Amino acid sequence: MRSSSFDDFMRCYPTVAEPLRAFDGSLLSPDNPGFEEARRMWNGMIDRRPALIARCRTTRDVSAAIRFARGAGLPISIRCGGHNVAGSAVADGAIMIDLSLMRTVRVDVDNRIAEADGGCLLRDVDIATTAYRLACPAGVFSYTGLGGLALGGGYGWRCRKWGLTCDHIIGAEVVLADGSVVDVSEDQHPDLLWALRGSGGNFGVVTKFRLRLHRVGPILLRTGVYAGDDVTAALQVYRKFTATLSDDFHLLGGLRNSTPKDHIPRAAADRPVLDFLAVCSADDATSLDDSSGLFDAMPNCTTTQHTISYLKLQTMVDDSAPTGRRYYTKSGYLSELPDSAIEQLVDAARQNPSRTGSIDIEYLRGAISRTTAAESSFPQRDAPFMVSTYGSWDDPVLDPKGIAWARESMNSIRQWKHPGAYLNYVSQEESPEDASEMYGSAIYSRLAQVKRLYDPDNVFRSARSVIPASATDRRTMP
Repeated sequence: MRSSSFDDFMRCYPTVAEPLRAFDGSLLSPDNPGFEEARRMWNGMIDRRPALIARCRTTRDVSAAIRFARGAGLPISIRCGGHNVAGSAVADGAIMIDLSLMRTVRVDVDNRIAEADGGCLLRDVDIATTAYRLACPAGVFSYTGLGGLALGGGYGWRCRKWGLTCDHIIGAEVVLADGSVVDVSEDQHPDLLWALRGSGGNFGVVTKFRLRLHRVGPILLRTGVYAGDDVTAALQVYRKFTATLSDDFHLLGGLRNSTPKDHIPRAAADRPVLDFLAVCSADDATSLDDSSGLFDAMPNCTTTQHTISYLKLQTMVDDSAPTGRRYYTKSGYLSELPDSAIEQLVDAARQNPSRTGSIDIEYLRGAISRTTAAESSFPQRDAPFMVSTYGSWDDPVLDPKGIAWARESMNSIRQWKHPGAYLNYVSQEESPEDASEMYGSAIYSRLAQVKRLYDPDNVFRSARSVIPASATDRRTMP
């Protein structure tokens, strides 16, 4: 696509425009129709204006956009789904490499492998793979971009059973900082494959993922809603059961404000309610026993039980977080969940200034904890709990209160904090940790070595960038 406004833009860069002359996709400058829509993110709070949006159709387009950006001296951002709460896909004055037109999925049923283009959403992969009763574990919103989720880790409903999404990357096609294209596998560029498994978009633009798949069957979903004093009691039971759960069993508790639909007794109407959700395989006897035992030990309440498909599981919460709403998230790992921490979280939920949003408490470990640092760059696999405050509102006037609430809620449980942070939940603007603290010194040192090999000029950077190791640093990669 060409227009007069694009030509005006290109006249500002006459000596470096050549890579874009044969661009197959769409090039949108700020005056182009479609620019405003293309720059919008899922999070309505993000309002940034790139210099140019390169909507790529091919790997060659991605290479051309990178070479042009480097020649023009402009920063780069990469968009897949645009779902990251911090809006990392867009930056003021940058070239946005938009992969959303690249969404083909191919399934090798015999070998249980999917090849997915870099612009795929999770729903694209799920629809293609579940047609053959196969799946790759991924996040909880079907409109999330595969690339951002997988490269940064990828927690989801089946991560305790199968591991993180990044653990299932067995190969990739990657456009590097100089515009060259490499095919990555265990045999070719294994150091780069290791780095792609958990360190975000620090090393290049992935235009194709090769993903290992699992056989998948029906899912048992059990839910309960607790109110008043039962909230604390339910969380105490939850904590007790985490010590003996099978890997197949996944637990999530969400503290939120009540709504009329909850039918809460009047005496508890001004206190938080707890949505408790348990997911396991419908045909796993051990998991079914865990589920029954857990809910039998919970306070009395009305529970629901459904057997659903994996595809339904992956889409069931989509409507809870519509595009365009304003979101702010703070997240962290906890080493333990004592009664005092539960009390702080319940009190924090009571202070939520919005009728939407929640504080989610999730038990991890299982298969996540059994992948080693030699296999993946994702850190903090031994963290037992993750707590996330999801601020959510529609009125911009609530921004200061909502942001302050999310920060203060996490600060209230700081004394039980486990080291590190989850890259996909880290804010662009502020974090108490830099990249080396987030990854830990051993993983970060190896990442810096890989960065020096594949992106020595730090072209792919963000607020939590891995900085290339110095050429004088003679440490070798394991």
